[in-house]
Amino acid sequence: MHFLRKISLLILPVLPLVSWAQDEPQEPQEQRFTIDTPASLDFQKEEEPVNTTKKKKPKKKVFYGIKTKKGFTRKGVGDRITYELFYYLKKSEKPQTFVRDIFWYDYTRREIRKTSTFDPTKGVLLHGPYEKRVGETVVEKGIFYKGTRHGRWMRYNSRDSTLLDKDKYYHGWPKESLVSYYDPTERKRMKEMTPIEFGEKEGFYYFFHENGQLAVQGEYQWDEKVGDWTEFYSNGKRKKIIAYPKEPFDESVQPYVKAEWNDKGKEIYRNNKMAK
Repeated sequence: MHFLRKISLLILPVLPLVSWAQDEPQEPQEQRFTIDTPASLDFQKEEEPVNTTKKKKPKKKVFYGIKTKKGFTRKGVGDRITYELFYYLKKSEKPQTFVRDIFWYDYTRREIRKTSTFDPTKGVLLHGPYEKRVGETVVEKGIFYKGTRHGRWMRYNSRDSTLLDKDKYYHGWPKESLVSYYDPTERKRMKEMTPIEFGEKEGFYYFFHENGQLAVQGEYQWDEKVGDWTEFYSNGKRKKIIAYPKEPFDESVQPYVKAEWNDKGKEIYRNNKMAK
């Protein structure tokens, strides 16, 4: 499925920002950049997790200037034993990112987990090279940056080692993701982040007020809005929650306003019934 979707993928480094209301007059077009646009985020230089100090010999287990520990997991028996070789932060910390997929090592389960939220008391973020093997065959390898996929990621067939998939990320964002700024020249004040994967919206979406406060947050799956989308006032207080179907393409549930608040934080509306 992913392979077929990739065939039709067209990556444009600069795209116009489409107005939310198509029937309203269009505002002047503004620049939007793919997540790996060199002038915006120096993706190419950060592709390999090595110590870039030229005068000193690279330190072992140090990636992007951060000390790590080495770990591994093992599951299965016989020729189908699956190994995961990875590195993780020496000190547990919260991920400084808005991305949906956070990768971490669970102390209790003794396994790598992928979740949208992370509790530093239960594990530690992956950071550095990662490799997954079935027996002696490498089936996946890539790089993590503080719990997020980063750089080039490759997947291989476990039978003949042929390449199945290849992707690039920047701190967890697929390289096709689009970002716009209030200051397109300096690109320091983010306005909108749209997650794009295989040519479709996939992941957490964010829109920010000009003062940097979050304005809109929601999730896309297969180009469809899913779950609760939350709007915020510029003072950081919640404004509105709009409920979308929990699963994409579920036509039995129509979007509806679940709750609203005024800019003081007082609730002014709540709908406790599921829209049909």
